[in-house]
Amino acid sequence: MKLKIHIFAHSLISDWNHGNAHFLRGLARDLGKMGHEVRCHEELGSWSLSNLVQHERERSIVAIDQFREAFKDLRIFFFKNDGSLPEHLEQQLIDADVVIIHEWNEPIVVNSILALKERFGFRALFHDTHHRAYSRPGELLRFHLHLFDGVLAFGEAVRKIYKDGFGMRNVWTFHEAADIETFYPIDTEKSADVLWIGNWGDDERTRELQEFLIAPSAAAPERKVVVHGVRYPEEALNSLKQAGIEYRGYIPNLEAPQAYAESAVALHLPRGQYTNGLSGIPTIRVFEALACGATLVCSPWNDTEGLFRPGEDFICVPDGEAMKSELNHLLKDDAARRQIGESGLQTIRCRHTSMHRAEQLTDIIEELAA
Repeated sequence: MKLKIHIFAHSLISDWNHGNAHFLRGLARDLGKMGHEVRCHEELGSWSLSNLVQHERERSIVAIDQFREAFKDLRIFFFKNDGSLPEHLEQQLIDADVVIIHEWNEPIVVNSILALKERFGFRALFHDTHHRAYSRPGELLRFHLHLFDGVLAFGEAVRKIYKDGFGMRNVWTFHEAADIETFYPIDTEKSADVLWIGNWGDDERTRELQEFLIAPSAAAPERKVVVHGVRYPEEALNSLKQAGIEYRGYIPNLEAPQAYAESAVALHLPRGQYTNGLSGIPTIRVFEALACGATLVCSPWNDTEGLFRPGEDFICVPDGEAMKSELNHLLKDDAARRQIGESGLQTIRCRHTSMHRAEQLTDIIEELAA
């Protein structure tokens, strides 16, 4: 069954403070490889793209050029969230089979798409890869959820919220995954001991960063620790500097594989929501780091869904002191790092690639059709 699939996302071109672009790029490309006709839609002048251009200047040009070169086959159509929106949607969706709408779209856009469902006869799926179903559920009531044919939830905990809390009939656990055409091991010399890629954001993990990144780094001033990310306030930058951490700012996601390759150990420091009510949901960085063969050390999170092999694919430490001890051990043991990296890579390639998810999505669509 070959389908005409439309994906509405905040942005695919820009990944500035927008990790959802990572998975959606790979998913769209692999759906195309399966023979489906895929069209991607994003708002002209999206928040992420605007901030990329505003804050990164020349780097933004490089990042956009990298994206265009790596994803030549993706067809992206821009729309304006103004009076021209209804006509644009009618022209684009008149022959659509399936429309996938990511949760980071404006309610007026989402609801305008849903208003065309009955007339054009397409299926509509809501794609949620955020914690607000748990942390700010009231915001989701701005969407006409009852008009969706189903929800793609990026973890079992989120699936249960939509099923039990919002009363959605069709909800599937649909994890993110690694685009292994982009993320794979690179053989190169190490120039850093420890790497963390992540945004400071809205103080959602300030405590975790202090305990698992800043304090261990300050205790080992001889260690080269590198951080990439955006939206770091001045006090955060000062904390990194005082701990001897080198802050390198924004990194286009397509350059992340090289950064992982140049680092002996990578860190995963999830936000508090993913260690409490949404325990069991790994963010996209876990999949990508393991796809690069990185030796990954995590602050506490519980793999309740059995996606990986904790202790083999990555190391999870309970507190800051354990982080210090584990880093000391791994940075001295090349064989241990190699073994963990190879194990994580194997799990990704066997279970968690964007092609795996493209196949799962096709199965979901066939289930709906039946």
